[in-house]
Parts: sequence; structure tokens; C-alpha cells
Amino acid sequence: MRKCIVSVLMLLMPLVGSASGGAVNLDKVYIDVSDQPSLQRGARTFVNYCLSCHNASFMRYERMATDLGISEALLREEMMFASDKPGELMVTAMPAAGAKAWFGVVPPDLSLTARSRGADWIYTYLKSFYVDESRPLGVNNMVYENVGMPNVLVNMQGEQRSVCREVPSKASNGGIKQDPLTGKILLIEKCGFLEIVAGTGEVTKEEFDESMRDLANFMAYMTDPAKVERETVGFYVILYLIMFTILAFMLYREFKKDLH
Repeated sequence: MRKCIVSVLMLLMPLVGSASGGAVNLDKVYIDVSDQPSLQRGARTFVNYCLSCHNASFMRYERMATDLGISEALLREEMMFASDKPGELMVTAMPAAGAKAWFGVVPPDLSLTARSRGADWIYTYLKSFYVDESRPLGVNNMVYENVGMPNVLVNMQGEQRSVCREVPSKASNGGIKQDPLTGKILLIEKCGFLEIVAGTGEVTKEEFDESMRDLANFMAYMTDPAKVERETVGFYVILYLIMFTILAFMLYREFKKDLH
């Protein structure tokens, strides 16, 4: 198989933003597609936030439930909001023509985003929205400058703003500048730090980060649903080849004995 109630509305909308923010340092996220509890939580976040506008047209509900250990009853009750049959593809009920008329572009399919962008990019992107009154929707993103989507995760994460801080001044050799007489560290004002306004979020920063890790983990799973099974089979194949090689070598030595 090949490779967020308005959801993470236009999560990865390259045609709306004017820059991709490639110079931003990405936060590292631990991806483990064998971690079923993480994948289950990520799937719940995905269907509740992403499938309102985005497709995952290379994934079927039934396949996801089987791989993640989700019962059919739970699948139907908690996850199938845009479909009636478990065997159907995970696609949004939003018509493409309507989406284009409302948003200017059809929201991209997310099936392969973790492969094309990378899990670190997704994880950092989801955490990097901040208030920017100069933008039409009132928000911007540190990873994708001038992004054309609202921050639909604001209630969960809280209001995040870009702030300035005093930081140590760096010398040309990478060291920290100090006053030559007093030895006091010289400070400069640097902007671009993200800071959540206290009391505005439904969850703590750590809980939000963990939720975004689960979502990135699930999206990584979608790009290659057979990875765990394939790697398991591969282990046994390699083990078989090692054993076969040993037995073949032993048989070869026995044949050599008869030749002498």
C-alpha cells in the first residue's frame, strides 16, 4: 500500500503559504510505528481534526483498525464520522469543488506527508502557530511562514505568541561576549521565541507535545502500514539464510572429506 471541527484545516498547504521555512530548526520527534497505544491516540486525533478537510486516500478504516488493534465497534462509534463501511477509504465528506471555492485550494491528501515532509517537520509545524494580527486569519507559523490556515489547535495548546528575549551575545568564534573589565556577559535582544500565554490552553505544554508526537507517529505509520510486518518477516528470512549458509558450509566440508 502506497504511500486536523474544521480540522487542522489546511495542514500542509504549499500553494497558500509563500515560503516553506526550510531554515527553521526542526524539533526531533521519536517515531515508533510498533507503539500501538501511541498510534491509537494519534489515529483518534487524526480522525477528529484532520479528516474534516483532508483525505488519507491510501488508507482504509478496516486496515487501520486491524493494524492498531481497534475493535470494529469502537471504530464505528469513535472514528468513522465520514463513512459507513469499515472497508472504505479514509476520505473527507467535503467536496473538492467546495473546498477550492472556500479555501482557494483543495486541502492536500495527508497519506504520504510524513514521507515527503518528514515526521520532524510535521511535529514542529503543528506546535509552531503563533498570533500575528497582520495575517488575514490572525496567525502565522514559524515553520511555514505566511501559512494560509487558522490555528485550529489553539484551544488545546493555548494562545502562543512570538516574543523577544535578552540572550547572550555571541562572538565571531562562537563564544559568549563578555565585558573586558567586569567580565559581565553582554546581552542582546533577540526575537522569534514562541511563548504560550499562561492559562489559555486546555492541556499542559508537555501533554500537547505528546499529543502531536502521537499524531506525527500515526502519519508516519500511514506512509508505510506494512513496515512492522515487513521487518518481522525480514528478520526471519535473514535468520533462515544464516542457518542455511551454516548447514551448506558443513555439507561442503563433508563432501570435501570424500574427495581426499
